[in-house]
Amino acid sequence: MRRLLTALAVTGCVLTGLPAITLAQSLPGFTLFSGVKPDNQLPFRLDFGGQTDGWDRYRLRIPAQKMKLAVAQFVIVYPNYYKGTFDTKDIEVQVRGKKVPLSEVKWDKEGRVLEIFPEEPVPAGSRVELVLSNVRNPSSGGTFYFNCQVLSPGDVPLLRYVGTWIVSIS
Repeated sequence: MRRLLTALAVTGCVLTGLPAITLAQSLPGFTLFSGVKPDNQLPFRLDFGGQTDGWDRYRLRIPAQKMKLAVAQFVIVYPNYYKGTFDTKDIEVQVRGKKVPLSEVKWDKEGRVLEIFPEEPVPAGSRVELVLSNVRNPSSGGTFYFNCQVLSPGDVPLLRYVGTWIVSIS
């Protein structure tokens, strides 16, 4: 009887442990030495696990407390060693869980910049999620710093830093 219970316990750990490991890789973990202050680290989720050379959906979140002013443009700047691709036709902005119409999405591959323009400015104090679907992850893994900058309507046309998503692809 003890052998049976031991075998069931070990099997249960193996079967339930593997999905938990896969799921954990798709969420930001605890970052010890990133060079980015904890207040500037933004939350995110990779829906399909962040596997190299695989298709994924990035859910890049901006907490409401980071949205100090209304936003007319979101800009994501990523490093030159990130060799993934984005589908500009399958990008959306969700504000408080609701999809917001976009006027334009631009991807400057040479400058490593993704620009997202909502039709109407996103109100200050809103919880925002930038959903990038049909992303092709780079063929080599690593840690990639995606910096978020915003432009407020009627503001001096200078981008303001909001924070950084520290994305790991393995």
